[in-house]
Amino acid sequence: MLAALRGIVQAVNAAGNLQAALDIIVERIAEVMGTEVCTVYLRNPESGRLIFMANQGLNPDLIGKASLAADEGLVGQVARREEPLNLDHAEKHPNFLLLPGIGEEQYHSFLGAPIIHQREVLGVLVVQQKDSRRFDEEEEAFLVTMSAQLAGVLAHARATGSISKTQDSVTASALFKGIAGAPGVAIGRAVVIVPSAELHSVPQRRSEDADAELRAFEAALDAVRVDIRELSGKLVGQLSPEELALFDVYLRILDDGVWLSEVEAKIREGEWAQGALAQVVSGHINTFEMMDDPYFKDRATDIKDLGRRVLSYLQASNERDTDYPADTILVGEELTASMLGEVPREKLVGMVSVRGSSNSHVAILARAMGIPTVMGASDLPYTQIEHASLVVDGYSGYVHYNPTPEVSEHFRALLEEDQALSQGLEALRDLPSETRDGHRMPLWVNTGLMADVARSLDRGAEGVGLYRTEIPFLLRERFPSEEEQRIIYREQLLAFAPLPVTMRTLDIGGDKALPYFPIDEENPFLGWRGIRVTLDHPEIFLVQVRAMLKASSGLDNLRIMLPMISNVQEVDEALVLVRRAYDELIEDGWDISLPPIGVMVEVPAAVYQARQLARRVDFLSVGSNDLTQYLLAVDRNNTRVADLYHAYHPAVLGSLQNVVDAAHAEGKPVGICGELAGDPGAVLLLTAMGYDMLSMNDNSLLRVKAVVRASTMSDLKNLLTTAMAADTADEIRALLRSALAESGMEKLLPPGP
Repeated sequence: MLAALRGIVQAVNAAGNLQAALDIIVERIAEVMGTEVCTVYLRNPESGRLIFMANQGLNPDLIGKASLAADEGLVGQVARREEPLNLDHAEKHPNFLLLPGIGEEQYHSFLGAPIIHQREVLGVLVVQQKDSRRFDEEEEAFLVTMSAQLAGVLAHARATGSISKTQDSVTASALFKGIAGAPGVAIGRAVVIVPSAELHSVPQRRSEDADAELRAFEAALDAVRVDIRELSGKLVGQLSPEELALFDVYLRILDDGVWLSEVEAKIREGEWAQGALAQVVSGHINTFEMMDDPYFKDRATDIKDLGRRVLSYLQASNERDTDYPADTILVGEELTASMLGEVPREKLVGMVSVRGSSNSHVAILARAMGIPTVMGASDLPYTQIEHASLVVDGYSGYVHYNPTPEVSEHFRALLEEDQALSQGLEALRDLPSETRDGHRMPLWVNTGLMADVARSLDRGAEGVGLYRTEIPFLLRERFPSEEEQRIIYREQLLAFAPLPVTMRTLDIGGDKALPYFPIDEENPFLGWRGIRVTLDHPEIFLVQVRAMLKASSGLDNLRIMLPMISNVQEVDEALVLVRRAYDELIEDGWDISLPPIGVMVEVPAAVYQARQLARRVDFLSVGSNDLTQYLLAVDRNNTRVADLYHAYHPAVLGSLQNVVDAAHAEGKPVGICGELAGDPGAVLLLTAMGYDMLSMNDNSLLRVKAVVRASTMSDLKNLLTTAMAADTADEIRALLRSALAESGMEKLLPPGP
């Protein structure tokens, strides 16, 4: 059964459109299960009706015409109850309803399973037989497994079908759900970023010169032929004749007239060479992967390898400056920090990433740069939307494809409201961040790029609570030298002097991988990351600390912060290394002071040892993003569980209060530098908890200051007491929204519930 299931899923994945996928489903399931009827009903998202969309064994003339209301018939019951229904005499069931003309009168056995994707019922999968019998447990389990496997495929096929396949223009509008990554609204044109040599990521694109594309394709083929002959020649004497014959197979595939003519035909029809290659090769890969013979299955790997090799030469030959329109919305399968750096900042208005979540590294950068972003838009057929008109709703996480004039006008109005609010908040720039009854709440900023500095100071930042030192590492092809790091750190320290700058030591691993220092782990967020890496590589740690200390000479506004601390031994070891670097520089004649050193509290173990940690260092700083992830056991990059990531979760709030109490018991200050610090609602609670400093992206500074200045500590203490008694994150969120509205700060609330 497992092999049959895989074969059906592969066949459906290779289907050209939704209807073809449905036809494959009913034909193959009927064949595998040996049933006389197999049917798929799809739920219309607007009317809620279940439409008869594909069948094997019933009247084909009613495809797309016959339908059931959500509460009608056995199919309606399966959809409504979201569970399978197995009957030996379907006609005797009280919910039985015979659709006229469909031809199911003679079938008595009925087995239906709901097709559910991300908690939404997409439809119902049904098999029927003339014999009056209950389907056995294995058959029922197979159909349920089949429906679960097909749910995501059908969701994607349905979404893809929303986009017109015409090459010259698109007319249909479509809506795609993702995760709110960075707040705001962006209206613009899609520019699709293509990863190197990934066939499935190549966008469809019209070529301007078919002859030039054909020449480029032939040149790429010739280059790969040369590579393979050279590789074969190098391995003569190391491999047996039988093993060397593999290279002859590769050359024969490259000369195969069938797939070559298919690529050339697509190019002549107007597709660019990369797109034509990707579409044809992907089709052949799917064909071979569906074959039962192991030999032919292995040919899929060969074709994929050759396709990537040809594609890499095409990409190299097509390298040219990308034309970024003034309203660029960057779209990609998985956007990265380096991709952001390629787009002129003044032209980048929004971003959409098919993978990733609201707390992935690129989303944090997007919030810091004020770029409305949607993450995890997994159903978006991004390869088909080059230059399409998009609206990115960074508040709700929706992407509007080819929006109607009414939708565009609605979001233009929201954009204007956002801009007016930002301008109105400018008046707070030079006013103190304190409550109406005089409680001071210093507002610091998170930085990582020099571009952050001017904006941060313009918006009244009182210091840097988190300087992400890994960003210069991420933007290079090797480790930066000590002198290169010193220059970068000096710029930051000078720009903010005499205000304090908290530099976090190198924090890589998890979702922050260096291309020249790969960390390949099955569970990277519980693996080798943060302080664990740098303690294992003291040469990296010492170089960085020396660069920081040198950069601070004559300024004395440096603070050093250690990430991912999970036990006191790590702190002790790091402090020894910091002291060693300091002593060495003193011996070398540097006039420097030993800066304050702190630790980040971002794992549960650090919460419970916060007091012991505070005794060893000068300050604590909570990293709320990771702390929330680890407390709730929710991978913040996994879109399937993104809805479970609640920074307002009672367990998170309880931990935040514990850290404040522990730090203050040792007479040490404690701040917070996660995304929660820039959340206007959360600020109400963090202030009442007693945090000594909030650090956020510069776009949140004035909004948070407005909230602080509209509050009183007595009211906030009462609010905190109520919030701590709540049972769910939703209760707390509603409480905070209500509190903001009562204080006249409802304008700071994002659109929506």
